[in-house]
Amino acid sequence: MSQAGAVIATPRLVLRLFTLDDAAFVLELVNDPDWLRFIGNKQVATLDDARRYIRNGPQTMYEDCGFCLYLVERCADGMPIGMCGLIQRDALDDVDIGFAFLPQYRGQGYAYEAAAATLAYARDAIGLRRLVAITVPDNERSMSLLGKLGLSFERMIVLDDGKQALKLFGTRL
Repeated sequence: MSQAGAVIATPRLVLRLFTLDDAAFVLELVNDPDWLRFIGNKQVATLDDARRYIRNGPQTMYEDCGFCLYLVERCADGMPIGMCGLIQRDALDDVDIGFAFLPQYRGQGYAYEAAAATLAYARDAIGLRRLVAITVPDNERSMSLLGKLGLSFERMIVLDDGKQALKLFGTRL
């Protein structure tokens, strides 16, 4: 198991900072059909694109905010299985939580375990008092997980890109 860059640990998972060596994993994850359907096309078609995504996304956010989306690995074998973390979006007043996992690791409680630990980290380590999440209206799995985490639907919003109405969920920490 790689503990380098570990930020959050749970009994089965380590959430750590992305490195450029994670490009192959990112390329696979962001091109998963469910990612494309529910999150959108990030224009990541090559390993160079994936490295650019890591640099311009999680790494830059961490430098700017002290938090970001983290790579989620299984403790048992160091296998990267998804991402989960905190995002500061210009279009939202509050920090939001985001998560995505490869299909073969869904339905095993990993997303809940990673997201619950991320909520605790947001409250205890960062000092956030409120957290939100956004999702497209038909992403039933994400909405179910948000409910289990204690986030409640608040309203529909449209972000700056104006492309699609999204459901905004929130909770006090």
